[in-house]
Amino acid sequence: MSTSSPPCTAAEALARLQEGNERFIQGRARFPTVQKEVLAELAKGQQPFATILGCSDSRVPPELVFDASFGELFVIRVAGNVLGPSILGTLQYAGSHLHTPLFVVLGHEGCGAVEAAIGSRFHGSRQKSRIELLLEGIVPALEGLDGTQPPAKLLHQAVEANVRHTVRTLRETPEAQAREREGTMKLVGAVYELQTGRVRFLEPNG
Repeated sequence: MSTSSPPCTAAEALARLQEGNERFIQGRARFPTVQKEVLAELAKGQQPFATILGCSDSRVPPELVFDASFGELFVIRVAGNVLGPSILGTLQYAGSHLHTPLFVVLGHEGCGAVEAAIGSRFHGSRQKSRIELLLEGIVPALEGLDGTQPPAKLLHQAVEANVRHTVRTLRETPEAQAREREGTMKLVGAVYELQTGRVRFLEPNG
């Protein structure tokens, strides 16, 4: 069931993610199981309140991180949370058919794909052919970073730079520009901290 009326505003959706992440951190997650009645209702259609583009890393499942139940998040996962034709098509579907008010690009500390892109950009490392294609979506985000700084600091900066690069790329699409002008959609970047479980939402120009 698709509808042109989103379940909440973008600001309300972002608050729900932040509140859910806080419950997750504090061990107070609400959804250990789902009632059959809920599943039966969801079988009729979906109306997620947020779309998440995240990394495939097994340690960062968005539904758990944000304490979200079935039907609440539309999740796209790919190594390094990079864009590509199929990813862009899925995001376009989320906007034009599901009308989610909030889009989040979710990176995470210690990302292996970003680390591989650092190796490619600064050290001439090479990967298997299809991984190289994946890294092509990350390497441009590393421009302007100091490759001589300590590896941990560089990876921290690169993870955030990769998220911001993806957000900028999405923000330049005609659909995103139109919906942001209308005030019907918000696009934000975020980084998940592996050791604490906290999601740090990035300031737009920080």
